[in-house]
Amino acid sequence: MARFITDYRIEDFILKTTWDDIPSDVQEQVLRCSVDLMGALILGSHGKQHEAGVRVAKRIGATGDIPVLNRKEKFNLLGAAITFSHAANSFDIDDGYNMIKGHPGASFIGGILAASLEKNCFYTEYLTTLAVCYETVIRWGLAEQEYYGFLHSTGTYGAFGTAAGVGRLLGLSREELNNALSIADYHAPLTPVMRAVEYPSMNKDGVPFGALVGTMAVIETREGETGRTHLLELPEYGEYPDSLGSRWYIRELYFKPFTCCRWAHQPIRACIDLIKENKVALSQIKHVTVNTFDSAVKLSKAIPHNTDEAQYNIAFPVAAGIVHGDVGFNQINDEAVSDPAVLAMMEQLSFVVDPAMEKEFPEKRLAWVEMELVDRRVLRSDVYAAPGEHTDPELNFEWIKSKFRRITAPIINPDGQEEILKILSTHSEMPMEEIIRVVNKYL
Repeated sequence: MARFITDYRIEDFILKTTWDDIPSDVQEQVLRCSVDLMGALILGSHGKQHEAGVRVAKRIGATGDIPVLNRKEKFNLLGAAITFSHAANSFDIDDGYNMIKGHPGASFIGGILAASLEKNCFYTEYLTTLAVCYETVIRWGLAEQEYYGFLHSTGTYGAFGTAAGVGRLLGLSREELNNALSIADYHAPLTPVMRAVEYPSMNKDGVPFGALVGTMAVIETREGETGRTHLLELPEYGEYPDSLGSRWYIRELYFKPFTCCRWAHQPIRACIDLIKENKVALSQIKHVTVNTFDSAVKLSKAIPHNTDEAQYNIAFPVAAGIVHGDVGFNQINDEAVSDPAVLAMMEQLSFVVDPAMEKEFPEKRLAWVEMELVDRRVLRSDVYAAPGEHTDPELNFEWIKSKFRRITAPIINPDGQEEILKILSTHSEMPMEEIIRVVNKYL
């Protein structure tokens, strides 16, 4: 029988860490994450998944005083967590961590943003909470994958990370937080992500239900529900609490330039570069073969009917990248999925497993493409890693800001983009309600 040890190391880290405890390079990374997550939320607030989340929150009577993005309605803690979490991963443009095969930031941002607005805390406290949530959720995600022996994705570990952040912001004691984490651990939605890969829908990474469980775990704790044990109390996962404060997993995040599954990013970039370098016109392309790892090949290749089917797809975003030279909000929203040029290009694509690429997964997500032209020339790309990996020499704060400007350009004017970036790029004592007010001014 498993022997759990409650020593409160995780809980103390969550509750006691201050901004000054965080190394300077990690502080900058947290600011990058804040900018990147807000970009994802802004896009998501213009999607149908967010609309559904708003309707759910209203239907269950979760109204209150907390403002949310792109809506006049206000909600209580649970309602705001529901609405924000329905936006967070809606366009699949949020950060990720390779070894948990999902999106740590999106997993908890809904609950954390809701709680920070309920308390109207300062921006620096919000940032500090983001930092401890990343460290908590990645550690639990690594333990969870080993414990269950089956790939579960973002919503699963998001329950634990959400409980951590909401519990901190609402001032739980270490004993109360331990209880909330135990409830979240036990009730975490075990999202079978590979089923969503093959049959994409709004289910995909399960973010809203992880946020719901994590927020509810804190509410349940405050109302007297009790729970015991969580995975990070097991001795076999002692390395994770042991490394708190010394190893910062947040340093190893990747950031996504394109609004689709990470596994499609390498061939998108390879195709865009190959076309640009060789001055290839669309009319010259006869066939493109994408050579990549098995999980990527298993992504849907069906003609999508909506944005969710387009995002969890490999053929549509690669074709969109070839046709438009980018994959962003305008290339993958519900209106874009019927683009005849992209649908025609999908028919000219094939996908094969390359054993060398498969061997490197999941530590690396690699691909290369071969492009056959109508004049019988064959162009071959280099092997590409997905852009925005933590090892990518081009990844810095300006990369994140440039991404924010590019992906939000269809929604926010340049003056608005710069005002939002100025606020989010420096830690400050600005109240969170004021930050959301400024963002909403431009939505």
